[in-house]
Amino acid sequence: MNILVLYAHPVETSFNAGLHRTIVERLTAAGHAVDDCDLYAEDFDPRLTRTERLGYHDERGAGDPAAPYVERLLRVEALVLSFPVWNYGYPAILKGFFDRVFLPGVSFKLVNGKVQPSLHNIRKLAAVTTYGGSRLHAMLMGDPPRKLVKRVLRATVKPGASVSYLAHYSMNLSTDETRKRFSAKVAASMDAF
Repeated sequence: MNILVLYAHPVETSFNAGLHRTIVERLTAAGHAVDDCDLYAEDFDPRLTRTERLGYHDERGAGDPAAPYVERLLRVEALVLSFPVWNYGYPAILKGFFDRVFLPGVSFKLVNGKVQPSLHNIRKLAAVTTYGGSRLHAMLMGDPPRKLVKRVLRATVKPGASVSYLAHYSMNLSTDETRKRFSAKVAASMDAF
């Protein structure tokens, strides 16, 4: 299976970096073709420009700054997100990816003013993430990242696609043992992907 791994963390020595390496290594070892998109390493610009916003509903061409990322997204069958949750949301660089790449004609079509999801090449979706705070605090805030993956992205990809969300909560109180257990869970999930 062709898989795009979207990774969003700026520190190469972080726990998230270790999870990212596990994801890529396990998917590759399982025989998948992995397009590893490290948004920070690729210096992805998350800012939607004025020109991009003004032409948001226009068909985009090869000269569009987001075109290489659109091509990468459209040629895969699965998407794996690897990111930390900051301030109960995606890191800005990942949010910017969605703003600049999930475009009309790419992730959805407008038909008579209504949105029709169209990213049907994606038949598997997974998110691997960490939260500084507890699951309770995330739930009290509505856990926006979980909802964005399990509801919004699920509605955008192929109907009936497999969607999983692996989260390590309470990173501020984590121990070597809790991190090892979570890493093992991620490894097993990628082995079975």
